[in-house]
Amino acid sequence: MRPSLAATIGVLIAISLSPLGSLPARAEDAQLERLNWLAGCWAAEKGEPGSVEHWLPLAGGTMLGIGRTVKNGRTVEHEFLQIRLNADGKVVYVALPSRQKEATFVATSIGDRAVTFENPEHDFPQRILYKAVGETGLAARIEGQRNGATRGIDFPMKRVACDAAKSP
Repeated sequence: MRPSLAATIGVLIAISLSPLGSLPARAEDAQLERLNWLAGCWAAEKGEPGSVEHWLPLAGGTMLGIGRTVKNGRTVEHEFLQIRLNADGKVVYVALPSRQKEATFVATSIGDRAVTFENPEHDFPQRILYKAVGETGLAARIEGQRNGATRGIDFPMKRVACDAAKSP
């Protein structure tokens, strides 16, 4: 039995009106979806109010992030961030810190609520790590060689409501 023109048009209309959220994710995004635990607002535990890292959930094949460091009531550093797939299909972390050139780090490990990105050619850091700590904590760390010495800097953070992440 051949479908009628009206039935075919009805199916096409139903498909075109379906919400985008109900469409299956692209197969390539499956790797990125493993990092959705990072989405949200994270306040620096040892920083001044307003020192935050904010990650938007995965959409359009990209997680976008922004970081801000506040000292003495003033923004002293900021960073624009992306997590996406590169042309080779690898998960990458793209960072554009204030007063520096863009740098790309490739994911070398994606675990259960933990991820490591590396770029051995970058000046410092060469490694960026994120790990969930319980339900509300985030341990971020940068590591690498600087001036011939191994160095690591920890950035402990806690999940906060995004409207609570702003400066008073």
